[in-house]
Amino acid sequence: MTLWRIRATVDDRPGYLSVLTASLALRGVNILAVQVHTTEAGAVDDFLVDAPETLGEADLLAAVEKGRGRNCWVARSEARGLVDQPTRVLGLATRLIRDPDATGEALRALLGAETVTWRPVPVVAAGPAGSGGAVTAGVDGTRMRLGDGAGGSFDLARVAPDFTPAEYARAQALVELAATVVQRAAEQVTLVLPDGSEVVVRPAGPDDLPAVLALHERCSARSLHRRYLSGAGRPSPERVRRLLDPARGTTLVAVETDPAGSAESVVAMANLLGEGDQAEAALLVADDRQRRGLGGALLRRLVARADRAGYAALELHVHTGNTPMLRTLHRLGRPMRLDRDGSVVTVTLPLDPRPSPARA
Repeated sequence: MTLWRIRATVDDRPGYLSVLTASLALRGVNILAVQVHTTEAGAVDDFLVDAPETLGEADLLAAVEKGRGRNCWVARSEARGLVDQPTRVLGLATRLIRDPDATGEALRALLGAETVTWRPVPVVAAGPAGSGGAVTAGVDGTRMRLGDGAGGSFDLARVAPDFTPAEYARAQALVELAATVVQRAAEQVTLVLPDGSEVVVRPAGPDDLPAVLALHERCSARSLHRRYLSGAGRPSPERVRRLLDPARGTTLVAVETDPAGSAESVVAMANLLGEGDQAEAALLVADDRQRRGLGGALLRRLVARADRAGYAALELHVHTGNTPMLRTLHRLGRPMRLDRDGSVVTVTLPLDPRPSPARA
């Protein structure tokens, strides 16, 4: 078996791809995989083929040209090329989740780049170089520039073939994944509670749904009533899912790990939901983790996030019987307004309404 990679541009017209594949078949070439990259110049077809040992590079080039292919590139391939592209990308994404510092190696493996260089120079989306030495993101023949979400940019180069827009999109997705992993790690903090126990506080995500539902199962009816201000019992899984991934705002979870380090459990959830110029905050702490300073620590983080987001005020709806929460709010030492409506007190904390880049 002799494996080759063939890349050629084919007019995006009915029957043209069939002419190319027929030309290869006449020479005993077996097509093992094909990817189609859409470009302005036409469809760029990327083949992995098994060719007879008697055929060389010149023979394959001639077959492609006879099949109406142009801008042809041919190179020997290895057995690892048999792994389909989605599987390769998923494998590289898994590697980046474990080690986001391996972004350069992942890009090299994905694109077969000879050089991958990180530079502290930012990129602009289009047009000429911007101020401060910014360069244009995108593809220029055998060179590619990618913006790094953590700051700076990646510069990739290879001898051949030219990069395609599809390859650029895949590479940018990997870079953004690595930046997200780094950001999540930076937002994660370990809290030491007054009793000496430790919890990890981090942003929540859809994958936390089973653990957060388990938190609701552990909570008493009184704790759930104080959180949701209704006698309907536990919220539906769909409502909890929306809380974990709000359209505006964020949700934090406090996580404990068992002594063996093999299992995690969510012991508290803190929600910050934005609406207009105001945000609403709410807390749920497992009964056996209450009165240990955890709710206050989470509340301070929600207030800080609301401040950074540029909201004008933060509201909390507290049951009049929820004395621990009212005390926690007063311990913040911030001005607040209390409005009572029956058994519910609406606490409003004015914030510094500075516009944030995210909201702008």
